[in-house]
Amino acid sequence: MEKDRLLAFSDGVIAIIITIMVLELKAPHGTDWSDLVKLAPVFLSYVLSFTFVAIYWNNHHHLLYTLSHVNGTILWANMHLLFWLSLIPFATAWVGENPVTPVPTTVYGIAFLMPGCAYYLLVRAILRIEGPTSTLARAVGRDLKGKGSLVLYAVGIAISFVEPWAALALYVAVAVVWLIPERRIEKALAQ
Repeated sequence: MEKDRLLAFSDGVIAIIITIMVLELKAPHGTDWSDLVKLAPVFLSYVLSFTFVAIYWNNHHHLLYTLSHVNGTILWANMHLLFWLSLIPFATAWVGENPVTPVPTTVYGIAFLMPGCAYYLLVRAILRIEGPTSTLARAVGRDLKGKGSLVLYAVGIAISFVEPWAALALYVAVAVVWLIPERRIEKALAQ
């Protein structure tokens, strides 16, 4: 299979995920500003989730650009990533409707941790094919940013039972770290 088909399929799935999330945004039932303010948790959870999905899309695009060919392991690792990304709309809707509560905040963190783990496994599957001297291997290096993100998600999940606000702050911190454009792959490709 050519990498272009894998990229096109993944782009389609991610577009559907974003569409599902935006369809969860409902207009307020009243006509006052206070009615709109009541929807702030739903909107803020959407913004954070959209940001995460956009970060995954951007990095996934760069990741697949490094591929020379695709095998079954990469196909399944990619489907594993898309599966976990597809659960983000559910977690987003639940935490938006029940903000700063332990179980929805925990599930929201899990909805971010699991795609992170799946992305890590996808990178490893690609590295097995492309080799230790590949463009991706040079770009990823020790991947402290990726591994650190997984640790922050796990800490957020652990403290979400006690302090949901702190857990949400950690999830936001991970997004902020990844909003800084990741240029490792672009730099490696240019060399």
